[in-house]
Amino acid sequence: QVQLVESGGGLVQAGGSLRLSCAASGRTFTPYAMGWFRRAPGKEREFVAGISGSGRITDYSDSVKGRFTISRDNAKNTVYLQMNILKPEDTAVYYCAKTRYSNIQSDQQYYVYWGQGTQVTVSS
Repeated sequence: QVQLVESGGGLVQAGGSLRLSCAASGRTFTPYAMGWFRRAPGKEREFVAGISGSGRITDYSDSVKGRFTISRDNAKNTVYLQMNILKPEDTAVYYCAKTRYSNIQSDQQYYVYWGQGTQVTVSS
């Protein structure tokens, strides 16, 4: 069994930054791809960023490209999401998830383990 625990969410003003962390325990962390998703109020959960098992390849949604950075520390079984220049529309519950593949997946169906989520609120 895999447990994913997110942390680092909170309330921040527009233009500010937050860094989310996701600590994984249980089954092997590497070489599986990891992803961050978010669900805004009244909207469906959407892909935000993904990182390959090696950490060498990343992918982002158009809405966060250039502002968010995903990274991982395989020695610590942790994946991060650095969020800069935050906007009110980034307000959402953010989830990390783990696939059974080494390549990045943007489709939620390929993610088999999910964290409980952490709230990010950006005030205008």
